[in-house]
Amino acid sequence: MKIDPDYTQETLVRLVQINSINPTLAEGAPGEREIAGFIAASLESIGLHTGISEPEPGRTSVLGRLRGTGGGRSLMLNAHCDTVDVRGMSEPFSGAIREGRVYGRGSFDMKGSLAACMAAAKALVDGGIRLRGDLLVAAVADEEYGSLGTRDLIRRVKVHGAIVTEPTALEICLAHKGYLWIEVTVAGRAAHGSKFELGIDANMKMGAFLAGLGALERDLRARHPHPLVGPPSLHAAMLSGGTGLSTYAASSTVEIERRTIPGETEAQAVGEIQAIVDRLAAQDPVFHAAVRPFFVRNPFEVAPDAPIVQAVDRAAAKVRGKAAAHIGDTPWMDAALLQEAGVETVVCGAAGAGAHADVEWVDLESVVKLAEILAEAAVDYCA
Repeated sequence: MKIDPDYTQETLVRLVQINSINPTLAEGAPGEREIAGFIAASLESIGLHTGISEPEPGRTSVLGRLRGTGGGRSLMLNAHCDTVDVRGMSEPFSGAIREGRVYGRGSFDMKGSLAACMAAAKALVDGGIRLRGDLLVAAVADEEYGSLGTRDLIRRVKVHGAIVTEPTALEICLAHKGYLWIEVTVAGRAAHGSKFELGIDANMKMGAFLAGLGALERDLRARHPHPLVGPPSLHAAMLSGGTGLSTYAASSTVEIERRTIPGETEAQAVGEIQAIVDRLAAQDPVFHAAVRPFFVRNPFEVAPDAPIVQAVDRAAAKVRGKAAAHIGDTPWMDAALLQEAGVETVVCGAAGAGAHADVEWVDLESVVKLAEILAEAAVDYCA
C-alpha cells in the first residue's frame, strides 16, 4: 500500500496551523468550522463523497465516503478535529517540523491521526483499490468535551466497524476507562456564628462524608485491577460551602469524578457513594445529603478475536514487521460511544507526546505508518 508522504505531511501541517480550539473549553474559541472546510475540500479532491454536519452552530463535523462495490463490511476511520486551549504554548499553530516531529496544538491529539485517515483513503483511491464495503473518514467535533460529533454521527450513519485513531504509538488499544461526575450536597442549617444551638454546619458534616469517600477511594485502588486499564479510582475534584465567616454553612457540595473500568456500571458506582451517605445518616440523625450523578461516560472494551481487531492486528504486523501489542488506556475516548451503538470498534493511532501540554508533537514517520495500517486494515475488513 503506497502512502503519499507529501500529501500526508502537507495535510498534517495545515491541520495544525488551523485554530480549532473547542469553544466550550475556551471562551471565544473558533470551534471546528474552518478546519472542517479544509478537511472536506481535501477529501473531495482525492475522490471521496463528502458531507458536513453541525449538531450545534459552529460545531462542525465532516464525513467522507469512499463507496464500495457492495456486499462487504463498512468501516469508519474516526478522528476528532477539535483541540484544547493553547495557553502556555510558544508555538501553538506553527506546524513546525524538526527532527521528524510536527509541533503544535493537536498535532498528537489528534491531527496526526486525522491526517493518516485522510492519507489512507487517498492511497486506496490512488491505487485503484475497490473495496466491497464503504470506507468512511469521520473528522468529528467536540470530542474534547461532550462528543457532539460522534453522538450525532451514530444517530445518522450505520457502519459495521470503526477504528478510532486516538494516539497509541501504533499499538492496538482494546479497552479504556469510563467516568462519572457525581455531585453530593450535604444539608446544614444557617445561623449566626454565635448561635451554635441553632446552626448545623454543613461543612463539618461534609468532613465526615469526605472521610468515608477517602476510605472508598483506597478500597477502589486495592481491588483486582482490569488487566489492561488497572483499578478504578475517584477523586474529590471541587468543594464549595458556606456564605460567610460568621454564618453556619447551610449547605456544602463536593463534585466527584469516579473513573470506571470495563464491567462496572453507573448504578454500581453511584450506589457505593450512596452507601456512605446512608451509613452516616443512620449514625447521625441530623446528617442529610443528596447524591446526584450528572454526567456519565461508560468504559470501553473489545474482544481480541473481534473481526475489527483481527484486521488491524494483521495490518499492523504487515506494516511494522512485527505484531502490535494489545494495550489499554486510561483516558475516555469516542470508542465507547461507537461500541455502545453496536459498531465493533478498536483504537490505533500515531506516536508522539504532549497531549494538553505546553509542548505537543507527533512523530511524522508514525503518521505515515498509521496511514498504511489503516489502508491495509480497510482492504482486509471491507473485503
